[in-house]
Amino acid sequence: MAAKPTTHNDLDAAPENDDDRPDPKHPVDETLPHLRMVTSGLQHVAAMYAGVVAPPMIVGPAVGLGARDTAFLMGASLFTAGIATLLQTLGFWRVGARLPFVNGVSFAGVTPMIAIGKDRGYDGIAVIFGAIIAASVLGFLLTPYFCKLVRFFPPVVTGTVITLIGVSLLPVAFTWSQGGNSQAAEYGSAKNIGMAALTFAIVLALRKLLRGFLQQIAILLGLVAGTVIAIPLGMANFDAVKDADFVGFPDPFHFGAPQFEIAAIISMCIVMLVCMTESTADMLALGRIVDRPADERTIEGGLRADTLGSAVSPLFNGFMCSAFAQNIGLVAMTKVRSRYVVAAGGGILILLGLCPVAASVIALVPLPVLGGAGIVLFGSVAASGIQTLATAALEKGENALIVAAALGVGLIPIAAPGFYHAFPKDLLVVLDSGISTGCVVAIVLNIAFNHLGRKRSPDVTLPAAAPAPTS
Repeated sequence: MAAKPTTHNDLDAAPENDDDRPDPKHPVDETLPHLRMVTSGLQHVAAMYAGVVAPPMIVGPAVGLGARDTAFLMGASLFTAGIATLLQTLGFWRVGARLPFVNGVSFAGVTPMIAIGKDRGYDGIAVIFGAIIAASVLGFLLTPYFCKLVRFFPPVVTGTVITLIGVSLLPVAFTWSQGGNSQAAEYGSAKNIGMAALTFAIVLALRKLLRGFLQQIAILLGLVAGTVIAIPLGMANFDAVKDADFVGFPDPFHFGAPQFEIAAIISMCIVMLVCMTESTADMLALGRIVDRPADERTIEGGLRADTLGSAVSPLFNGFMCSAFAQNIGLVAMTKVRSRYVVAAGGGILILLGLCPVAASVIALVPLPVLGGAGIVLFGSVAASGIQTLATAALEKGENALIVAAALGVGLIPIAAPGFYHAFPKDLLVVLDSGISTGCVVAIVLNIAFNHLGRKRSPDVTLPAAAPAPTS
């Protein structure tokens, strides 16, 4: 039987109410043209690269590894950061926040990892990897319970934590601006700081003068421009490019099978709880920035991706993975909210891990250049926190006191780095992280002032349910 042809009357009868039409995709779920996807993803990689390779650069020599094995660890960290980022952005089943959320090696684990593996060589790395696997599996099992803490993260808490994230990252940018290595002869030289200042000015000028897509990749363009200027000044090191292999797969268990020691596992379990706390705060921050508030389901998926990525990472010789706050600043500044852009960045990280020579090209960017751009990036995170605090009803109840106390405690490790030097080393994992201590203080005070003894606080608001993400 022939199908009835469509008539004008049929068209006239079609619903015209906007509510009957399919909802447009949320910007988080939009795909961009391929060129924009790759270049924007590369910008995320450039923003996080130094943060990914720094922990293996520190831990490798501390446990007694040579230059070649340390370089292997760096490539493996890039590879596993890419896997963890894809788990977060694309996800599967109930794994992944499905937000433009970048994952990489956590700095929180550097001190305990050095304590675990110091001068033990391959055995030290094997014990570190065993502890990470055990802590990550425990974290994965705790995720459904941990994510229920989201109700204790209203704007007065999240705004404080986001501000602390930005302020805590700024010293990293300042260190990069001085040259990165405090033992180097030119650390803090006028040339290094001048190059950082020039890059800082270039990024601001590009943001002001450019429009559209070029404005969105101003950070990347600023890094390229700063590096081009730095090369004739002798500030770019080409040794890494000369010595790098073209292809190199991070073969599983390169340093031997994981070893499980109770003391090491306990130490890394503390690190895992710190990472889960910071990731929860980061997801809440990013959810507000991209206008898709992170609800309990989103946080549960994000923490599952964190812990699963961390469990898989040691299999390929990588370390514990968690959120990278500097990339939240990049999302806030560029307004590019697509998670597929960050997924493209994750793909680039995997390729860099498989192609050491390509990774070394990214490493050409001098740290002072990265520092100048980092000031803009990390400052953007702090600015986002201040914007969130503007919605936190600080004039009501004791909210202003909560912010004051949490910021004060959170700034201690930044303003006085040796403040907790007499405390046990295991406690320093938490105490030396201003983000963690500030977050804990904000949560505890919010519960004390806005939950206990009250039916409902004027500022206790659960995050709105996020639209169901599409894979």
